[in-house]
Amino acid sequence: MAIDLTQYNPAGFYDETFSGKNRARNYCKKLIKRFRKMDEEDLAARQMAAELAIKEKGISFRIYTKKDGAIDRNWPFDILPRIIQKSEWDVIEAGLIQRVKALNLFINDLYHEQKIIKDGVFPAEVLADSKNFRPQCVGVNPPSAIWAHVCGSDLVRDTDGTVYVLEDNLRVPSGVSYMIANREVTKHVFPELFETYAPLPVDDYPTRLHDMLVSVSPRKVKRPEVVVLTPGIYNSAYYEHAYLAHQMGAELVEGRDLFVDKENIVYMRTVAGPQRVDVIYRRIDDEFLDPEVFRKDSTLGVPGLMRAWKAGNVGLANAPGAGVADDKVVYAFVPDIIRYYLHEEPIIANVPTYRCMYKEEREYALANLDKLVVKPANESGGYGMLIGPVSTKAEREKFAKLIKRNPRNYIAQPTLGISTVATIVDKKLEPRHVDLRPFILSGKKTMVTTGGLTRVALRKGSLVVNSSQGGGSKDTWIVADGED
Repeated sequence: MAIDLTQYNPAGFYDETFSGKNRARNYCKKLIKRFRKMDEEDLAARQMAAELAIKEKGISFRIYTKKDGAIDRNWPFDILPRIIQKSEWDVIEAGLIQRVKALNLFINDLYHEQKIIKDGVFPAEVLADSKNFRPQCVGVNPPSAIWAHVCGSDLVRDTDGTVYVLEDNLRVPSGVSYMIANREVTKHVFPELFETYAPLPVDDYPTRLHDMLVSVSPRKVKRPEVVVLTPGIYNSAYYEHAYLAHQMGAELVEGRDLFVDKENIVYMRTVAGPQRVDVIYRRIDDEFLDPEVFRKDSTLGVPGLMRAWKAGNVGLANAPGAGVADDKVVYAFVPDIIRYYLHEEPIIANVPTYRCMYKEEREYALANLDKLVVKPANESGGYGMLIGPVSTKAEREKFAKLIKRNPRNYIAQPTLGISTVATIVDKKLEPRHVDLRPFILSGKKTMVTTGGLTRVALRKGSLVVNSSQGGGSKDTWIVADGED
């Protein structure tokens, strides 16, 4: 049976594939034309081929449940790509570069003179209550004053088509390996689509990541030793750690594989003897990084690593302490941060945000909990939130108490009508909500991935795209405007 598109209904949301009933957007017409020629069985076969390829390649992620503990699952993937025109992407790219530049200046200022606080632009009490400000990093000068070398900023599109930054991830952002894997699987399952479109590449990311890491090496040698520091095989992002290390030709190490000598130099244990390490791409949270400085019970980190970093003998990406800007309350001040350091207006807007630390904004949030999304400052993965329109009275009462108890820890935002993209569901196309996480690399140069990781809320009506809560993913294509 041919695929029926007449029942496709975005239900009032901005749909990125169709502009009206059974009418594809100009830049998606060739894509949808291909799909119109397919029947349900062919579509199901292609999706099955994608799932088999994912299984064979070992593309997986790990979730944790109270009932079953750690569970490895194959990466959930939808074969219909998401398409974005390059003219729009150029604006997004410029906005992301602007944003990360300002955030790095902000982080560096907080660990030095704190001018932005002295000038009354950023509240001292927000910094005082920050869970991710590291006093141990005060006065440290990373190369080029860059703290967040890898940033993943989440973007969403509202019902009028406007793109917003939803949040910034500056500690150990993950997901880029899945972005690359999505492209590989799409090429395997739908090679003919690449005869119609020429999406900009994403598979050069490991090379660009390696070049950025090399650029922060304190030793100017021909081939600095770069390693990827992982917590180990039980970490939810271990697949990504191993993938990126392999693609960069770098060693994948755990804390026990490294040591710091009396001269504050980091070495890697090898069968040929100790080998000096120049740059560590660390995928371990700050508190576990060095038991001499942070959690003394940590067996994941490297004793003395902070000494080596402060002495300028090793590069760390991301730098310890970068997470001070990975805070949803700090997020609310980013437009002011951009204006303060760059003297520019933000290219990409924040989602309108109510800061519960301020009485007037808090009172509005408390009076409108049934309409707002409430987020704690430092949770991630979609956990710890209140989604007002689908909440119960008991849930709203609980969050009202939490907000009143610790106003600084909460922000509230309107419930956005997040855009939808055509997705394969039961052998037909249905709209599903999406977000997008591009990755920004900051070294001597700054670059943004051409596209990013599109995450899909596979459950009908759901706005939660996280894979840990039932979300999936799509390949993301940036195409020339002429390809419409």
